[in-house]
Amino acid sequence: MTLKFLIVNGYPRASRENFDRSDVAHPHDLYRRLLDRYEPNSASTVFFIADVENELPTLEEVRGFHGVIWTGSDQTIYHTHEEKVARQIEFSRLVFQAGVPQFGSCWGAQMAAVAAGGKVEANPKGREWGFAPRIELTAAGQEHPLTAGKPPVFQGIEMHLDHITELPPGAELLATGEHTRVQALASRYENGEFWATQYHPEFDLWENARLIAARAGALVKEGFFEKEEDVLRYAAKMKELFKNPGNEQLRRELGVDETLLDDRIRQLEFANWLEHLVKPHA
Repeated sequence: MTLKFLIVNGYPRASRENFDRSDVAHPHDLYRRLLDRYEPNSASTVFFIADVENELPTLEEVRGFHGVIWTGSDQTIYHTHEEKVARQIEFSRLVFQAGVPQFGSCWGAQMAAVAAGGKVEANPKGREWGFAPRIELTAAGQEHPLTAGKPPVFQGIEMHLDHITELPPGAELLATGEHTRVQALASRYENGEFWATQYHPEFDLWENARLIAARAGALVKEGFFEKEEDVLRYAAKMKELFKNPGNEQLRRELGVDETLLDDRIRQLEFANWLEHLVKPHA
């Protein structure tokens, strides 16, 4: 059987065009890479949900997929007065109703919370960017199939301003961090399940460096760097470590450990979702 996936890209057209100008990979392509690696015989369809002229798939159309994958987004999920946001929450609830497994990162984690009745707000600590240096599995996370095989303490690639402040009823907190409390969760609502991470298993250091470089202006404005040139130098070092992961000096300088460099460890949540939620329901 060919597994069929719907990849929901949460970015509006203007943001996607800016990705092209800024040399940043499109998030749906990063998830397609993961599918190529873990389910090479699968089929995927990309849906640009923030383009409001695109009609939402129907319940029956959703039931034609074995899994729905949510990318990140630069939108604000509590701005529900905006149609490009409200329709995304509406659609995630439709997927829950259909009983089709959902997975997401960053915006996807916030969607897993809000669509099922949780809450997201601006993080008073500001932006979490680059990577979280220490994420810990909770007691529930040590037992849950999403994080099966994950080290009890690990690092995760991040770029977000908002955070989940209230879990929806029945949701499980699976991983937590100092800057962002909810780093991974499993949400149940109506007929479905949504497993998600605030961090990005679909990113590697190279793609992270490209995103950091594109966000240079914001990182300077928010006080993380003095000049944009400093951001670009940092991103260049991250690219160098990607190319030479055995460079111990760069590892120490950037504070990166094996959990961020090892593809298997970094991508484990996505692989686990396929193995433990998608395939049993297929």
